[in-house]
Amino acid sequence: MSERRALGIDIGGTKIAVAAVDSAGRIHAQTSLVTEAERGFGQAVERMLAAGDEVLARAGWTRRELCGVGVGCAGPVSAQRGVIDNPYTLPTWSNCDIVTPLRTALGKPAYLENDADSAALGEWFAGAARGASRVVMLTLGTGVGGGVVLEGRIYRGVRGEHPELGHMPIAQFASEGDAAPACYCGTRGCLEAIASGTAVAEAGKAFGWDDSRAVLAACERGDANAARIIERVKRALEMATWTVLHTFMPEVVVLGGGLGDAQFELWRPAMEACAARATMVPVGSVRIVKAELGNDAGLAGAASLAFSEAC
Repeated sequence: MSERRALGIDIGGTKIAVAAVDSAGRIHAQTSLVTEAERGFGQAVERMLAAGDEVLARAGWTRRELCGVGVGCAGPVSAQRGVIDNPYTLPTWSNCDIVTPLRTALGKPAYLENDADSAALGEWFAGAARGASRVVMLTLGTGVGGGVVLEGRIYRGVRGEHPELGHMPIAQFASEGDAAPACYCGTRGCLEAIASGTAVAEAGKAFGWDDSRAVLAACERGDANAARIIERVKRALEMATWTVLHTFMPEVVVLGGGLGDAQFELWRPAMEACAARATMVPVGSVRIVKAELGNDAGLAGAASLAFSEAC
């Protein structure tokens, strides 16, 4: 069998997606189920295995043909230990070993990664950054996340932790007298505290808007207050791009997430302008691109772990 096969699992606070993925990054079948984390970790693993059998049947594959299974999950997770420790968005899931039960049930290798890292790996493996050696992905959604892929491997920090790109402080605001919003990480003016959907919605409440979509719609109508909120996001992304470029020297910066995908053309000019004036970065060497895989990025990235590690 020349085509290698794996299962990819993407676990979020509200939904778990499971897919049959081949070594070219094609998804042959997928399904999703409500996470229902509060019902306990054990039942969730059983439901994931049942969903895996469902997508294998639809793809015409068997467990025996798999290289393995990869899991991307909302953190905190320990990729090295294969443990999910996230009672914050996955109630009751504290110190839960997901690798062992999957490996035992399937008789195949199993791997775990942070969901942001899995998405970045997916875009490198089968999406907008395919073939690039150095990739940074930023995801703008409810929060701001991201991942770094170097030579096809996820970049890891101390004790295997991944970079918290959403918590880069955007110091420019303090120097300009613009109030830097507090962030739950303990500092002020983080990228997440300015450019996430949550942050945009919070800024819009002072003017009567309920969410980020309402702020964006008001900006399109020419509302000056909404325009100021969106301009602040652009400037934050510009400064974040500057930091990313000089820290990692990537070939490609991928922008994804719900807010990143939907409004890519709104954010791209500021990010590209930053790249153009970054004189310490080789001229014309960086591409700012929109994520291609959407919600499938985490599935493709998770499955790719099996291809790179097991077969």
